Formats: sequence, structure tokens, C-alpha cells
Amino acid sequence: MNTKNFFIETWGCQMNEEDSEKLSGMLKSIGYTKTTQKDTADIIIFNTCCVRENAELKVYGNLGMLRKLKKNNPELIIAVCGCMMQQKNMAKDIIKRFPFVDIIFGTHNAYKFPEYLNRVRYGEKSIIEIQNKEDGIVEGIPIDRESNIKGFVTIMYGCNNFCTYCIVPYVRGRERSRLPENIENEIKSMVEKGYKEITLLGQNVNSYGKNLNPKVSFAQLLRRINNIDGIERIRFMTPHPKDFTDDVIEAIKQCDKICEHIHLPVQSGSTRILKKMNRNYSKEQYLKVVDKIKRSIPNVAITTDIIVGFPGETELDFEETLDLAKKVQYDSAFTFIYSKRKGTPADEMGEQISDDIKHERFNRLVDVINNSSAKNNKLYLGKSEEVLVEGLSKNDNTKLMGRTRTGKLVNFLGNSDNIGKLTNVHINSTNSFSLSGEEV
Repeated sequence: MNTKNFFIETWGCQMNEEDSEKLSGMLKSIGYTKTTQKDTADIIIFNTCCVRENAELKVYGNLGMLRKLKKNNPELIIAVCGCMMQQKNMAKDIIKRFPFVDIIFGTHNAYKFPEYLNRVRYGEKSIIEIQNKEDGIVEGIPIDRESNIKGFVTIMYGCNNFCTYCIVPYVRGRERSRLPENIENEIKSMVEKGYKEITLLGQNVNSYGKNLNPKVSFAQLLRRINNIDGIERIRFMTPHPKDFTDDVIEAIKQCDKICEHIHLPVQSGSTRILKKMNRNYSKEQYLKVVDKIKRSIPNVAITTDIIVGFPGETELDFEETLDLAKKVQYDSAFTFIYSKRKGTPADEMGEQISDDIKHERFNRLVDVINNSSAKNNKLYLGKSEEVLVEGLSKNDNTKLMGRTRTGKLVNFLGNSDNIGKLTNVHINSTNSFSLSGEEV
């Protein structure tokens, strides 16, 4: 019996990555084997993102390259899914430009993929299944996680915030929280398989539980998960500054398994621009949250997201962002040059910033972030740090790599038998992006 292979390519955030892990889990459960080679695959799936235009262009380019594969192998099944497909008329446009695509489905009905696959096998062509409204949460979908050491666990879906630059609420729907017992059961099953670290996922994790009856707060969920035997580390992303309440800070402080690393997107340091972005906090309010976190959680690492060149951003606004970055002293940041997204309010705003100005500001911001990152990393020099060993270093296969509780990447000399375990590493050198050392 010939083995049937599938290939998945994923663009976008951790939510997209987990969606792909579920697609992989469903396919493996019906006898397919994962391959890393498109030309040996019987099924090719592109899981798409629409946050930035560049991601869409990649999808078009990659679909174009499949034309020849499909011609040479008419039995090849090609599927496209994800956030990009939820945009109005996108699916029809894909089929028009690439009529050899067999299945297109959206974010709300990915769990039905085996059904769509079966319909193609029975001769149906150009299946388009896009639900414009989210269903309830479907539990029990098989999942094939990329790592057997750490993994993502989605605690809620959707977003209610409607930031003016963001298309996520339109393609992922409104906020829906999973029941805490279902989250706990998933984590317990991961512990049984040897997982050491979990990252709780949601577009706005600290809005967790608002639609549940009875309500369960994010802080309460953190405490419940902290009580699960066998899990070593708990992380979460992404919280929203406006909802980062004192009880969450207390939970992080008191729960021994929650890592001292908080990713707190700011997007801009200008209160004027934050208002245009519909972020619902000011620069001063954000700094107050950071101050509370730093006072309550010693040695905490804070990372962020920042957008450069939002419509109407003046030099003064940008200097406010630089000032905030210098005050917070971020450990690292995902920095983005603003790009227009069709379907968002910011796309219609005037005062669009020229590419030259955006790139010049971006470079200045990166310099500030790299300086604070290097400064913070130097504080680890000469210390012994607990590291979860994830595997061989990508830059030097004679070394191992892992991360500290604060999320710092560490490359070090050590025993490969410790992959998947916690070990102590003496830090003997640092730079802006990582730490280096030797196992002790």
C-alpha cells in the first residue's frame, strides 16, 4: 500500500501555526504522512495570513508555482485556508486566478477539512467553504504539534478590540473562550506525553472568560493551570495593556510555573497615535502598567510590538515612541513598518507616511531596541540560569540551545541527553540577541 503524503506551509502568527498543527493531526489520523517536499505530496495546504500585504503576495507567488505540479499530477489536491480566505471575495479571486485549486476554506470551519477532502475524492471541484460567522468552539480535534517539548494551547478565539490597523476581528470573529476544564485536560494530556512548557494563546488573553457562565478570569485560569502536576513552565500571549489587571500581575508573581516574561504590545508611544489606532490607553497608562509589573516581578523581561509610520505619525509622535522605548528598556521587540490593509479603517486614513520616512524611523527605533536588549542581556553575564533545552543550536551543531524563564535564547556547550529537560547554564558571553554559556 502506497503512503499518502501531505505538505503544509503556514504564514502568520502562532494561532495560524496551531491551526496547521490541527490540520496535520486530522490528516495523520486518517492515514496521511507529513512531508517537507511539495513535489512528493498528494495534498498541499497553504495556511494563509492577511495581517500584512507581503504575506498575501507570498501566497499568490507560491500558488503560481503549483500550476506545473498540478499539470504533471492531476491527482494532486491543493487547498488554501486561513485568515486571508475570510476576506470578502478573496476565495472567488483565488479560484479565478488559480482554477486548479481544489479546496478553499476559512478560519471558522477548518475542523471540517476531512469532509472537504472526501468530497474532492468523489469528484467535486473548486470547493469553497467560508463561514462568515463563527461557530461554537469545537473540542477534541487531533493535533500534531511541531515540538514534543513545548507547545501552544489556545484558550480563546477572536478579538473584540477593532484596532484601526488590524483585520483580525474581521477574519477571526468575536471573542469566545474555551471552558477551563477543557484547557486543563488538554494540558494534562500534553504532560503525559512529556511536554515541559505550554504557551497559552489568544488574540487578547486577558479578556479570557468574559463570555463564560460562570465567569472565569484570566488570573483564575493561570492559577488553575499552575496547579497541574508535571508542567514546568507557563507562558502566554498576547495580552492587551488596557486589560492588564492587578490580579494578573499577582498571579504571575505568586505562581511558580509562570515565566517572568511578559510580551506587552504598545504599537506606539504617542497618545495621539494610540487614539487613532483605537488602542484605548495612553502612553502614561501603558508606562504605569509596566511600572507595576517591574515592581511586582523582579528581573522580569518585557517585550513588545511597535508599528512605525502609522498614518499621521509626525516626527514628534515618533520621538514619543523612542522616548517610551528608552523608558521601558525592552528586552526585545517585533518592529513593523505600517502597511495598508484593505478592509481596515486605517486604510482609508489620510496623511499616509512615505516609505523613505518610515524606513528611516524604523532604523532609529531598531537601534534603540538593540541597545536596550544588549544592556539587559549583559546583566546575565557570569550568572547561572535555568534553561529548557530544546535541541541543537541552529548556528553551531556542536552546541545546544534553549531558553531561560525570561525567554532569552541561550547557545551553550552541554550534554545532548538533556534535550527536553531543564538544566543550569553558566553565562559567559552575551550580545543583543542571545546568551552563550556552558552547562554546569
